[in-house]
Formats: sequence, C-alpha cells, structure tokens
Amino acid sequence: MSERAAPFYCPYCGDEDLRPSEEGHGAWQCALCNRAFRISFLGLLAKGLAPGQQPEGGTP
Repeated sequence: MSERAAPFYCPYCGDEDLRPSEEGHGAWQCALCNRAFRISFLGLLAKGLAPGQQPEGGTP
C-alpha cells in the first residue's frame, strides 16, 4: 500500500498551505484561515452501483 493521502486544499477557504496538525491521525491545519480539520475514512458502502446503474433519485 502507498503513503497516506493528503488533502490538496482547505475545505473552508480553498488555500493549499496545509500542514499536519499535532492533534493526531488525519488532522490538518490551514495557515491562511487558521482552521483545523480532520479527515477520516468511514468505510465502504454496503451496496455498490453496477456499471451503468443510476443512483436512487437520479435522472436516467
């Protein structure tokens, strides 16, 4: 498996000057807007979509 993925931009202001936070795994801080956020993987969906299948509520 490869290295952990890093976010490319801040989800709040869009700036690219991000640094890992000392708060632990998956925590990042933005130098521009001075916000900290955490990114985590929740898991896989129980039911995936078959090729060509539309999601529920989607238009064909």
